Amino acid sequence: MANGSRQAAWEFFGQELKRRREDAGLTQVELGIRVFVSGGYIGQFEQAIRKPQLDVAQRIDDVLQSDGIFERMWRSLIDDHRYAEYFAAAAELEATATEICEFAPALVPGLLQTAAYAREITLSMNRFAEDQYIEEKVSGRLERAQILQGATRPVYWVIMHENVLRIPVGGPAVMAQQLEHIVALAQRRVVVIQVLPYAAGAYALMNGMLVLMQFEDAPPTAYTEAVYSGNLLDDPAVVHRSRAAYDQLRAAALSPEVSLTLVESAAEDYRRCASTT
Repeated sequence: MANGSRQAAWEFFGQELKRRREDAGLTQVELGIRVFVSGGYIGQFEQAIRKPQLDVAQRIDDVLQSDGIFERMWRSLIDDHRYAEYFAAAAELEATATEICEFAPALVPGLLQTAAYAREITLSMNRFAEDQYIEEKVSGRLERAQILQGATRPVYWVIMHENVLRIPVGGPAVMAQQLEHIVALAQRRVVVIQVLPYAAGAYALMNGMLVLMQFEDAPPTAYTEAVYSGNLLDDPAVVHRSRAAYDQLRAAALSPEVSLTLVESAAEDYRRCASTT
């Protein structure tokens, strides 16, 4: 589904939610209390500013006795086979963010991946998958990166652990191309890169993968990911603590200038290795 038609579908979701809520004689605050979110969130759902999580859509169905329509619409809109099921909702939010701050403990973030690097990662986790499946996942990852193009792109700040530079995904040629791609994006000021070096010690253990997203007309959100699972976090206290943890990582990381030099050096090492094999 194209972005325009998907947004139109979310707007229909919001219109239907508003109609059924009003038919039930409930205010946004009253419905919010019953489904355990704020009245402001209900308003943002109705305006298609924010997308509800699945459990919220299910509770809305229960309260409004809507025979599962909001769960079915949610599943239809979020069910994007380009992404893992647990990440699809985060991808929807990512596309509307005005600022994205990410900590990558082991792998290059998806928004920065080249096709060859993305393919190696996808293959490593899906050894028995068909080629069509692999290419669909790679294509989806490259399409996500389109949000970094143009004047409306988000402010994007990435802290990568030094692991990201040293784990040879796909071999020297793939790594050289991948790191050169990151350098090019940083030089074009599309992204700010910092490297958290091994010397930072325990700071590297503070978090797993973490993404913080800011929006123009919606509260900030955090996303964390573990093995075959992901969590969108929008509780203000949790997001605040996640931001504080990210700030500590940023303070412990190398400066953007020194980080870029380190990435360039690693790319050169991989390129030399590739040329001798």
